Amino acid sequence: MKDSIQKIGVFTSGGDAPGMNAALRAVVRAGIYYKKEVFGIMRGYEGMIDGDIVKLGARSVGNILQRGGTILKSARSMEFKTPEGRKKAYDNLRKEKIDALIAIGGDGTFTGLHKFYEEFKIPSICIPGTIDNDIAGTDYTIGYDTATNTCVEAIDRIRDTALSHSRLFFIEVMGRNSGYIALHSGIAGGAGSIIIPEEDTTFEQLYEKLVAGEVTSKKSNLVVVAEGSKIGGVTELARKVAERTSYFDIKVTILGHLQRGGAPSYFDRVLASKMGVAAVEGVLEGKNDAMVGIRDNKIVFNSFDTIMTQHHEIDAEALRIAKILTI
Repeated sequence: MKDSIQKIGVFTSGGDAPGMNAALRAVVRAGIYYKKEVFGIMRGYEGMIDGDIVKLGARSVGNILQRGGTILKSARSMEFKTPEGRKKAYDNLRKEKIDALIAIGGDGTFTGLHKFYEEFKIPSICIPGTIDNDIAGTDYTIGYDTATNTCVEAIDRIRDTALSHSRLFFIEVMGRNSGYIALHSGIAGGAGSIIIPEEDTTFEQLYEKLVAGEVTSKKSNLVVVAEGSKIGGVTELARKVAERTSYFDIKVTILGHLQRGGAPSYFDRVLASKMGVAAVEGVLEGKNDAMVGIRDNKIVFNSFDTIMTQHHEIDAEALRIAKILTI
């Protein structure tokens, strides 16, 4: 373990994800376990620039394991994208004698920390916290499991109404560039069709699958659509279907930001705890400019190049299963 590192700064950045607080708790307690001081940086890079930094103790992170969101808050920082902003952030870290950083967030967070490391060489490790599960180098990101379970619960409830009123529901879930939430919540929720950015499904293919239900007098159905759908959002898709046929009673539901909130699942709490401890141990062992991940249930460390030049490919087996089950 590196004796040169005595004070570790930790922050959350980008969109919040259930389990971020569990990761924060693990970082703080692991740091204290290894006899280091840990400082929380409020509001991500914005707080770093403003010098909004507080010392954290083991009790400071008590009773947060089960809480959604992030007690350190999160914010976007345009100023950090400038050399002047980063220099201001560095000077504030130096004032507190912080000599290592651990960031919890997504690819935007990692890009900022990589640039910061290149300029100032502060040892840094990233922890992947994003509900989209779209980061290379890890099988799962913190928050994905909880968000998907939230979607499944909502889909189950919508199905009750769809069946009661013989309705066709278009349900939009998060996933601007990744269909992981849509694919797995769609399978778990028994969707009749699943539309994701990674697939080149056309509107005609979707329409043909839906109207095929007329032959068997099937009026109630669910179509789960990732927000990054290439063939349009749920409102547009619903309008197009309604323009072609009056057979369906069509409704639209956009799940939106409720997917980000709420208590993290047991899986996200355990994953966040493992990654938080690993991040502290990694930075103390000299791993820099890297991201902690989990592959085949084992902790791994990925270089920044791996994270940024590769994409977390969609689960091909899950796609195959979805096509079989949505007939």
